[in-house]
Amino acid sequence: MVYLNGDFIPKHQASISVMDRGFLFGDGVYEVIPVYAGKIFRLNEHLQRLQNSLDSIQVSNPYSNEQWLDILQKILNFSSKSNQSLYLQITRGADSCRKHSFESLSPTVFVESNSLTPKTKAELKVGFGAIIQTDFRWQRCDIKSTSLLANIMYSQQAKHHQVEEVILHREQTITEGATSNVFAIKDNTLFTHPTGTHILSGITRDLVLESAKHCNLNIQESAPTLAELLAADEVWISSSTREVMPITHVDQQPINNGKIGNHWSNVYDHYQNLKHA
Repeated sequence: MVYLNGDFIPKHQASISVMDRGFLFGDGVYEVIPVYAGKIFRLNEHLQRLQNSLDSIQVSNPYSNEQWLDILQKILNFSSKSNQSLYLQITRGADSCRKHSFESLSPTVFVESNSLTPKTKAELKVGFGAIIQTDFRWQRCDIKSTSLLANIMYSQQAKHHQVEEVILHREQTITEGATSNVFAIKDNTLFTHPTGTHILSGITRDLVLESAKHCNLNIQESAPTLAELLAADEVWISSSTREVMPITHVDQQPINNGKIGNHWSNVYDHYQNLKHA
């Protein structure tokens, strides 16, 4: 079952107008929210980021936080899985004709949920690979936009090279991953790109920073260079479905001799505590 514009219906029956601007232009925003043991994780933070994205593209939020919670709880109740991943998408809506400018339209709202099975610590301990690519995306990566063609092409490159992620840089400065935030650890200090228009400030990113502080890492919200990333003691990526994942090879070059580090292990453990607090 999914939610579409006020109705809970089977997914195969859900349909939108061919004139929907999300379909025609990718004119919309989205959120992905993890659910652990039936509890929606950091809902207020995700709804605030959704609001920020909507404000950035001049779309009115169709629901209050209380209404969103009601919709999400009902969607979750259709599944017996205790761990789920909620997907929310809001487009500007359907117009009468295809044109780049827009009028005031009724937003299209879609919500679905899928089972979520985070990797165990034992599975993560094997480490994962990444490749480096130039970040050629637009200048408003802070908007969680459904216009994801660049990210799709990066992710396909990762699949082709049989690695977990593509790590992006602008003029040798690391920004983020195609679908994640990136962290480099050197001499007990964690480095990551500061919030701004060149990255999407992930909710999970904030939790990683919170866990890192708890584990006595120094935090520097300054972007590492490509050379600094390759020379790091540890490299991690984070996202709502990956949580915090160790990267042990970048462009086939080993990080920390291809082994995970103690800092990652400690931060991972604290992150798990936050999930169940």
